[in-house]
Amino acid sequence: MATVAQLLSSKPDQTFHTIEASASVFDAIKLMAYKQIGALVVTSGEHITGIVTERDYARKIVLHDRSSKETLVGEVMSKAIRYVRLNQTTDECMTLMTENRIRHLPVIDGGLLIGMVSIGDLVKNLIAEQQFTIHQLEHYIRGNSHAECVRDVAAVPM
Repeated sequence: MATVAQLLSSKPDQTFHTIEASASVFDAIKLMAYKQIGALVVTSGEHITGIVTERDYARKIVLHDRSSKETLVGEVMSKAIRYVRLNQTTDECMTLMTENRIRHLPVIDGGLLIGMVSIGDLVKNLIAEQQFTIHQLEHYIRGNSHAECVRDVAAVPM
């Protein structure tokens, strides 16, 4: 089972994006669309104040018929930030995401934001771990089959 540190180091693109709480929701959505991401960590200066997601946009702007150009990110962001640390496991991340019905986890180290883990990152990692296990089991089975064949041949009287 991988740690968050291992997961981050395996990502081809380790960049993450933030937006100021004072920015418009329109600017946040435009940045997410341009970067092809689903969430931004919201900051006020150097402090993390929340997270804004596509889900926040759908539920707090679209459904309430609000203007994304006139509404500030700070008004619709999720303020309860769930985050992980580098030494936590991918299983812990999955549990946290599942229990809280979230898709993105900021990674904090020493009080600083150093990355972002998405449900997609975790699924890719899980698939890779399963493929590795399958490969190892196939190798083990083939190895045992070969050993059994050698033993059977050795047992044949000449």
